[in-house]
Amino acid sequence: MKLEKNPEYLLEHNNLLRTLKPSDKEVLLPHVTPFPLKAGQSLYEPGDDVQHAYFPCDASLVSFMVMLEDARAVETALVGREGAVGGIVSNGHLPAYCRAEVRFTGMGIRIPSKELERAKAQSSSIAHLFARYADCLIAQVFQAVACNATHTIEQRAAKWLLAAICRTNDKLIPMTQEQLASMLGVGRSYVARVMAGFKANGSVETRRGRLLIRDVETLKDMACSCNTLVHEHFETVLRGVYPPEK
Repeated sequence: MKLEKNPEYLLEHNNLLRTLKPSDKEVLLPHVTPFPLKAGQSLYEPGDDVQHAYFPCDASLVSFMVMLEDARAVETALVGREGAVGGIVSNGHLPAYCRAEVRFTGMGIRIPSKELERAKAQSSSIAHLFARYADCLIAQVFQAVACNATHTIEQRAAKWLLAAICRTNDKLIPMTQEQLASMLGVGRSYVARVMAGFKANGSVETRRGRLLIRDVETLKDMACSCNTLVHEHFETVLRGVYPPEK
């Protein structure tokens, strides 16, 4: 088995699982399956029975997308190596409320929901870890609601790009303006105008199917403070799990 697909290796590349004690990792390890995450892949759709929890590793990212009546899908939370998707906030394999869609390709870990529940029952430290993460994830969703309601498209776009850099440690983001507009829940023309401003001040360069971040500090000046607030809450509840700001 290749090193990058070794379950024990991958446990160290998801920040949440990495914090577990060796004895708790041993509880989970028999149920861990390396799982390639491919951009555009749907892990589950609204109403699906959530039978697995997914833990992104390294640079892989997953978005929670709320489906609207007009067929748009708006992102409410972005999850990278600091977290998990499915069966974490709820207990067991309850129906999914939103779509979980892979945003950036990479390796991940998959654990059956029933085995995760058994591990929580067996180890109070595993149960407490996921309870604290659930609190952090809910805080992120709360912040996203406030952000979408009060901040400009420019602020939100800058915030999202900075969040992606933070989680992936890569300034080359495999995303089109159209995809970014869809996640922000706005028309492509709005994002096109914002990106024109980003290019004019030298913070972002557009390439075919990608966005290259040229000046992080300038982007920070344009972003709202939502990323920082979420980071601070993670530090209070789960110190060291959320990737540090660049």
